[in-house]
Amino acid sequence: MQLAHPHFLWLLLLLIPMTAWYILRLRSSHPAMSVSSAAAFSKVPRTWKLYLRHVLFLLRLAAIACIIVVLARPQQKDNWRTTSTEGTDIMIALDISSSMLAKDFEPNRLEAAKGVASKFVQGRESDNIGIVVFAGESLTGVPMTVDRAPLLNYIDDVNINMLADGTAIGDGIATSLNRLKEGLAKSKSLILITDGSNNRGLVPPLMAANVAKEMGVKIYAIGVGSNGTALYPSHYDARNRIVYSPQKVVIDESTLRSIADATGGKYFRATGNSALHEVFAEIDQLEKTQMDVKTFSHTEDDYMLWAWLAFGLFALELVLRYLFLRQIP
Repeated sequence: MQLAHPHFLWLLLLLIPMTAWYILRLRSSHPAMSVSSAAAFSKVPRTWKLYLRHVLFLLRLAAIACIIVVLARPQQKDNWRTTSTEGTDIMIALDISSSMLAKDFEPNRLEAAKGVASKFVQGRESDNIGIVVFAGESLTGVPMTVDRAPLLNYIDDVNINMLADGTAIGDGIATSLNRLKEGLAKSKSLILITDGSNNRGLVPPLMAANVAKEMGVKIYAIGVGSNGTALYPSHYDARNRIVYSPQKVVIDESTLRSIADATGGKYFRATGNSALHEVFAEIDQLEKTQMDVKTFSHTEDDYMLWAWLAFGLFALELVLRYLFLRQIP
């Protein structure tokens, strides 16, 4: 048994001054009358009711103690847990260039990628996960952590205005590797999400892939974009609204495939929302860690016995006081 609010037990100390008050009141409340001699009463026996009157006070103290225990909320808790798990270090490198606003995904590529990335993060409870965003340059959004709240909040806030435009795939990989080298897990992986070709940055993508290979980091590269043409953002109108125009979808699949192959990872092409969900589901299976987890927890309030006991003690006190131990003032 455990108590949800054990600090309420301090209220039991109130029983001490209550007991002291009862003793003092008892000593000062004896009725008295003047008689010439008490000899006539010397052989009058003391009945059991004289001693039983103190039981009334004890019953009330016990009832109050039971109520205090109820306030502390006794609980029964079943809990068995056998856990032997080793988490994985995972970085997500997300392309936030302007082309990620293309409308071949619903509502666009960036929002679709953010949605599946959030679900992926929520499902990996034992892993250290971080996120890097890149466009014309790269930036660590959240270092690897097991705290899902900052990760999910950051992913939700990601937008294309955070960095200069462009696609620096090599820089995105390099920044992610700098974070992954800090991790202590044996298994390390990078999920690279992009919709274009490397056209900015200081680090060539294949060079970054070779570094990843030396570090033992697997790269899962995802090319985001439908086949054929898509509505891309082209310019802003007079009201500062994005104007879209159809353009051919161009993804450097050969480079992305080479990056994945060099590191022992895998390349995926996501041509729509459902395909993107399937890609992340497959990565989730590929990166499963070895676990031996057996967890069970059940907590249930168990104060009714104490509540009924308090009720019974109060009821017994009232019955004794007004039926069997009535006294004349």
